[in-house]
Amino acid sequence: MSDTRSDTTPSTTTSPRKAGWAGWAGYAAAVWAALYGVVALFWTISGKGYPFGPGHAEDSPALLRSPPASTGAPIFATVLLVTAVAALAMAGRHAVSPGRPARAALLGFGWTVAAVLLVGVPTEDVLALTGYAPMLILGAPFGWPRGVDYAAVFDWSLLNQVWCLAGGYLVAFTVLSWQRRARGACARCGRRHDGSARDRRRLLALSRWATAAAVVIPLLYAASRYAWLAGIPLGIDDALLRSLWDSGGVWAGAGLATAAVAGAALTLGLVQRWGEVFPHWTPGLAGRRVPITLAVIPAAYVAPIVVTAGLGIVTSPELGRLTGYSPVLLGTHALWLLWGPALAFAAFCYYLRRRGACPMCGRRG
Repeated sequence: MSDTRSDTTPSTTTSPRKAGWAGWAGYAAAVWAALYGVVALFWTISGKGYPFGPGHAEDSPALLRSPPASTGAPIFATVLLVTAVAALAMAGRHAVSPGRPARAALLGFGWTVAAVLLVGVPTEDVLALTGYAPMLILGAPFGWPRGVDYAAVFDWSLLNQVWCLAGGYLVAFTVLSWQRRARGACARCGRRHDGSARDRRRLLALSRWATAAAVVIPLLYAASRYAWLAGIPLGIDDALLRSLWDSGGVWAGAGLATAAVAGAALTLGLVQRWGEVFPHWTPGLAGRRVPITLAVIPAAYVAPIVVTAGLGIVTSPELGRLTGYSPVLLGTHALWLLWGPALAFAAFCYYLRRRGACPMCGRRG
């Protein structure tokens, strides 16, 4: 019996299980925003706990350094509670279907909130901790690095930033699935028809350029840190280099540089055969297919935080004064604003190339 379903109309009888994340993201985003909105209301009413603004300038992103708690907290509360309502309206198969103007307004609001949560709220601390994490975890049993106060490292400000990252992705997934439904595509995979070999070739060509940028930029950063370790004051003066040696900062920088090199090497896998099938030198895994999520999730985590880290470092008045506004140092970090989108696009192309038939609509390509 032939399938008479239109190629451009996804099934409306799909079970919630087959809908996957597209079925639950909206409800999760609504709960997240409502809970965070209540916390922001507490900041507003009590005047306590607001983690941004002039009193927390070092822990605040560039976007939130100036507004005081009396202004920032009520704005946070209002936006978050409106986001909770909007997410609920976009959730699941029974989401609202407004006219074009209202749909455009809702999409604009949703994508703006997601962007602010992903790249506007987190600071460079999240990226730094990600790079330092292996050293902190492996060195903790041996008391190294010395003098590390883990309670100060994993403080409320950092946890709040991670919480915002999680919420940003929930809101983004919610808006994406709703936007797909609005244009008659599958909410889970976004397909309106089966893909073709030509589409795959085009994606591969585009992803190679994005991957090249996402590999070169972290290597430029790593080169400057390794130069300091070698005693070369690249982008800084001799006095600052001596200070970094005295404080042990060059070793921390070398650790981050090594993490950047490792990340660049793994990024190459997005366009290489060994990024799809484990190579022969991986014991116990050789010949097996690399899970798509193993490549996509780390890239999706790193992409927004390198953008916000680059923005925070480039706009930091303290760093500018400390380094004499070095064009080498600031230029290296300014490139991070390109690194994030390039990495995200490369990972997205990798996902599109490797995904199979959609469990929700059955389309391929």
